[in-house]
Amino acid sequence: MLETPVASRRAVLTRVAATAGLVAAGPGIDLVTPVPALAAPGRTKQRKKGKQEKRSKKAHKKTRSTAYRRKTVMLSTADRHLVGRFSYGINAGLAKQVGKAGGAKAWFEGQLDPASISDPYTDGLKSWWPGLANSPQVLWANTQSGVEPSWQVMANYQRWALARRIHSGRQLLEVMTEFWENHLHVPVNGDGAFTYRVAYGELIRRHALGSFVDMLTDAITHPAMGIFLNNAVSTRRAPNENLGRELLELHTVGRGNYDEGDVKDSARILTGWRVDAYRTWNAGYVPGDHATGPVSVMGFNDPNASTDGQDLTRRYLRYLALHPATAQRIGRKLAVKFVRDDPPQTLVDELASVYLANDGRVIPVLRALVGSSAFAGSVGAKVRDPGEDVVATYRVLGVSPTRPTTDDDAANAMLWQVASLGAVPFGWARPDGAPIDNASWATTSRMLAAFDVHYSLSGQWWPSKGATFAKHVSWLPQKQIRFDRFVDHLSRQLLQRPASPTMLKACGEATGIGRKTVITRKHDLVKWGMPRLLTTLLDSPTHMSR
Repeated sequence: MLETPVASRRAVLTRVAATAGLVAAGPGIDLVTPVPALAAPGRTKQRKKGKQEKRSKKAHKKTRSTAYRRKTVMLSTADRHLVGRFSYGINAGLAKQVGKAGGAKAWFEGQLDPASISDPYTDGLKSWWPGLANSPQVLWANTQSGVEPSWQVMANYQRWALARRIHSGRQLLEVMTEFWENHLHVPVNGDGAFTYRVAYGELIRRHALGSFVDMLTDAITHPAMGIFLNNAVSTRRAPNENLGRELLELHTVGRGNYDEGDVKDSARILTGWRVDAYRTWNAGYVPGDHATGPVSVMGFNDPNASTDGQDLTRRYLRYLALHPATAQRIGRKLAVKFVRDDPPQTLVDELASVYLANDGRVIPVLRALVGSSAFAGSVGAKVRDPGEDVVATYRVLGVSPTRPTTDDDAANAMLWQVASLGAVPFGWARPDGAPIDNASWATTSRMLAAFDVHYSLSGQWWPSKGATFAKHVSWLPQKQIRFDRFVDHLSRQLLQRPASPTMLKACGEATGIGRKTVITRKHDLVKWGMPRLLTTLLDSPTHMSR
């Protein structure tokens, strides 16, 4: 029975996390004292002691059934692993799709062809924020007049990305779009780059499952990249080395494979790709600004005699994209993102070999990755970053944002939720992109912030509008069910696995309910205690991993 006043929820959940090994116990984290039960907000009159317990005994025989298990499509460990790594969270709908496809491998193959997946709802999400469709010139005029400042446009671009990840049936495409948009990073807060940043993201999305050669070529010559790394103002008289250097260091071969002479010639090759920034915002190639004369970068040699260096740029970028050092870097980065932080060199070598043998095409490399023994053995080895955490929480709770009309609506507010965990999509200020390792996101501060987000979403308190929510009573799989079986049902729904003894104990301590207590729609737990129960499962290491 839910009787006593609410204790500090953060202390309770920190203690649970420490018990599960997510954080270390320390001063102020009590691992011994029992957790008090939950009380109804403002409730002063207690029910007669033992009333619900007696009812539980009478109904005990009726609640022994495990029929509730048939209500959830459960994936095998291997299938859950594959789908979890290449989606933003396995909810009931996705689990059914995987089952209908014939398993995770068949689902994965279908996802590799996103054009074959009809998803009109997700295709229409961009219209929720009309300013995203504006031209660079209109975007600039609107930010100058204050009609729609640049920061607002970019915040809406971030929201659009989050909304796609929540709703999309093309989950693998969204995952790979984020991966490449992070690798060929142009931050949304870059001065002037906002005018072309939406178009840049759409370009990356078109190439996300195609050829890295084509993606690199189009990204490096794109106005957004040129504005961000100063290539838009680089000329034959004053070559700017920013893009030429980052192209080598971050986008392709990596440090230790080039020298300063290579950087200078790399910059000269890229001259001519201009943007008339802060005036017309027109972008194009200006032959008169191209620096001619012989160039040599890591074995790429060219007389560079023509003032039209567009073909030279494309040949140079293709050379870098298919360089063995680039193949190693791409292979390792994919392995770190989708396998583990310390992938075996044998896997990296295999991915690099497949990459080169297929002329830089992405799909064969992904097939080789998911078919490797290293991938199969990496279950639970990756931590969700802030964006992945929030999106997965929306998905498994069935919170579906709708077209926003106010700042407080879910489709807008979810960006601030992600920010509260320490990062927002494409907001990393440096050109190297946000970290993809565990250590960067497995911190105590991030964990505590995640607790708050999980709790507010479970309680439907913030955001509280602009979305469809699952009613708390809808989580009951049958009219009455024993508490331990209810926890098991929720674990299957939210975490795609049966409740462990540790999870059952944590849920019992968090709510103050005994395992054999019978839960009905009129039980205090369903009336006002569900947020605390739901968030106990969401605060687990299982939900915070992928």
